[in-house]
Amino acid sequence: MSDVKNIKLLAFDVDGTLTPGDLIFGKEGEVYKSFCVKDGMAMGLAHYAGFITGFITGRSSDIVKKRGEELHIDFLLMGIENKEKALENILKKYRISWEEVAYMGDDLNDLPLFSKVGLSGCPADSCKEIIMTAGFVSQYNGGKGAAREFIEKIMKAQNRWNQAVEHFISLRK
Repeated sequence: MSDVKNIKLLAFDVDGTLTPGDLIFGKEGEVYKSFCVKDGMAMGLAHYAGFITGFITGRSSDIVKKRGEELHIDFLLMGIENKEKALENILKKYRISWEEVAYMGDDLNDLPLFSKVGLSGCPADSCKEIIMTAGFVSQYNGGKGAAREFIEKIMKAQNRWNQAVEHFISLRK
């Protein structure tokens, strides 16, 4: 694991990490997901502070696309089977090394990234293999503030949290 102070890119799995992992199907086949507004606030602050932010998910969803647009994320990779290869292409695009990446995921398909990134993180309710491997385990479950805690840890280690909060507050005056 690299120094948290070197992190420049924040990437997140979606189902089970940014959401509680429930897939609710309507009678017409549509899928519903819920997101934590606290996670979104932290992601917005990270984006303002200059972090590259994005989602990598195995599923494709208009809901996830909409959430990504709301948060002004820099990249959205959906329908991804090989997350390691997909993220490697993002690193080339932004000229970022693996050590400069923080990634949060919750299940076995996220495991290959955990050995590559500078900081791996997971929600409290992740599978045991992820929890045993993660450099950071949130006290919160997926979709319930885990991403917020992860982002705050990184931004505070880099002394960027307070400045981002002050900027956010100044925009509301």
